[in-house]
Amino acid sequence: MTVDEVRERAGSLEQEFKDALARVENTAGLEEVRVRFIARKGAVPALFDELRSIPPEGKKEAGRILNGLRMRLQSAFDERKEMLAAGRARDSSIDLTLPGRTLTPGHLHPITQMLREVRRIFASLGFSVADGPEVEDDYHNFEALNFPPDHPARDMQDTFFIRDTVLLRTHTSPVQIRVMETTEPPIRVIMPGRVYRNEAISARSYCLFHQVEGLAVDRGITFAELKGTLATFARQLYGNDLRYRFRASFFPFTEPSAEMDISCFLCGGKGCRMCKGTGWLEILGCGMVDPNVFTAVGYDPEEYTGYAFGMGIERMAILLYGIEDIRMYFENDLRLLEQF
Repeated sequence: MTVDEVRERAGSLEQEFKDALARVENTAGLEEVRVRFIARKGAVPALFDELRSIPPEGKKEAGRILNGLRMRLQSAFDERKEMLAAGRARDSSIDLTLPGRTLTPGHLHPITQMLREVRRIFASLGFSVADGPEVEDDYHNFEALNFPPDHPARDMQDTFFIRDTVLLRTHTSPVQIRVMETTEPPIRVIMPGRVYRNEAISARSYCLFHQVEGLAVDRGITFAELKGTLATFARQLYGNDLRYRFRASFFPFTEPSAEMDISCFLCGGKGCRMCKGTGWLEILGCGMVDPNVFTAVGYDPEEYTGYAFGMGIERMAILLYGIEDIRMYFENDLRLLEQF
């Protein structure tokens, strides 16, 4: 094939393309023209394939002719496509002069709202916020927190293990260890985040939930300060008329340990299904940091004291909103979420 033959065939192909394009009335016809002429197996690429038969001295000129052809055809195709789109807009049955539809704003998930409120309250009490990894090692999740090797929480039935010493954190307490390893007292910090337990899913338990734990370390911190901090928090969250009490308990990383109950705000302390007839609702666990924990992070337990506490956000949401099935917080049912 000579350069003159390329020029002649290119001109003929271009005229054929223009005639076909002029007859197009819809997107289906436009697609047929594209496939016929400029798609990978169309007439234009086929003409490019014939460049190999042109003598070397003519390849450059022939290539220039075909590149110009391809650009003109593509430009004409794009222009016709825009004209068809504009014509559809004009012929549409939609009245463009009508006012737009009102967009319904989204809702913050109730767990997100609860987390933000807890963070706001503790920020007003002088606490900062710390975060840590959700995939933890055994040392930070158990050993540094004074869990003995035979403690039930180490059992596979409670913990999602990835490898022998790598696991999904079962509480946000490991963040306390990481903070103390890198920070000198005084410390006042909360640690919100997701935690994981290998538990049977039911109305009262789930394999994933959220916790907020807190830690305060300094010289001379007492249990009285712990009680005052948590009482202030509970009253800001549930109301000033709230009654509360602390009950002795046990946690490996605190000594002494306690659980905090509040008066049932649904029945006013008279006893109902929510509080199981006791008039009290448990909201969190707390205690003074065990000296063994201070030793693990390099603090002198003779010099420093501190307190720690932890609460489940889903449980607090259950108590505040009266939605007793924890699974409902993870189902993303708009009938529930739109209420918040």
